[in-house]
Amino acid sequence: MIRFWLNRGVDGFRVDVMWHMIKDKQLRDNSPNPDYNPLELPYRSLLPTYSTDQPEVHEIVSKMREVTDRYEERVLIGEIYLPIHRLVAYYGQDNKGAHLPFNFQLLTLPWDAQQIAAAIAEYEGALPPEGWPNWVLSNHDKPRIVSRTGKSQARVAAMLLLTLRGTPTLYYGDELGMRDVPIPPEEVQDPQGLNMPDMHLSRDPARTPMQWDNSKHAGFTSGKPWLRLPENYRKVNVQAQQQDPYSMLSFYRRLLQLRRQEAALRVGMFAPVYSDSQLFAYTRQSEGHTFLIVLNLSHRPAYFKAEHDTFRGTIVISTYLEREGTAVSGTILLSGDEGIVVRLE
Repeated sequence: MIRFWLNRGVDGFRVDVMWHMIKDKQLRDNSPNPDYNPLELPYRSLLPTYSTDQPEVHEIVSKMREVTDRYEERVLIGEIYLPIHRLVAYYGQDNKGAHLPFNFQLLTLPWDAQQIAAAIAEYEGALPPEGWPNWVLSNHDKPRIVSRTGKSQARVAAMLLLTLRGTPTLYYGDELGMRDVPIPPEEVQDPQGLNMPDMHLSRDPARTPMQWDNSKHAGFTSGKPWLRLPENYRKVNVQAQQQDPYSMLSFYRRLLQLRRQEAALRVGMFAPVYSDSQLFAYTRQSEGHTFLIVLNLSHRPAYFKAEHDTFRGTIVISTYLEREGTAVSGTILLSGDEGIVVRLE
């Protein structure tokens, strides 16, 4: 099956629930989860000790990788919700497992500067030699980033995603600032929501059609879309944001353009610099070029002052467009919900 699609020219595979592929040889029952909350998915009522992450899974992943490697520039991605120390095992022995075992830390952690900084450091330290990191901010199973953090922090989150070391995964519509859409019970499509209608577990709010323009159904279809659109789609769409330098779409494009232009942001080294209850700062460096990224993950003003180094440079991208092109040195002041990328001297 893999060969069939690779021969047809696909770029690779994202393997759904990769860590679920094998069950326990003895078919033992999973034990009850003592911490189960009845408001959660019934799946979580049991500890998946015998139904997930079995040793034989890695044999199958290595065989998938072996086939994939017979083709040039193809990728094998694994959807895996596991703690970091178990996740990195899916890179495989001698990096012959998945190219990118999905890292969902930014998707599942509280939006807290110190917790995120600690998780990034743990992940970077746990990666096997030559293992290439990756980051996911939103996906089809969780609320959108704007609905989780708010519109202003969503820009800070975008800067984090696109300046960390590794491959970023973008979820469609995040580049517009799309948010979760309320779906009436009679319009729910997600089996998870249909099977448990009174638990409010439908994932449909984060799966609404892409908002292209201000025409009927946001230009997504001339027919009836599978889910309704938000009432503000006539203002939040690609067409409306295309030429607006202050729009979320323009912000994403500038980050992506800088990333493409600068090797330090594509493949450079990552080094943590500072974190506290509000701020997270780190550098990316390659071939003599260094960038300092300072993110304020709170709504309150903050300042950053390195203990041992004095960072001097120019802000090349800010969540506040007006600050771009200004010089910084010594103590760096940040407004609430502000993130900056500084090209250091």
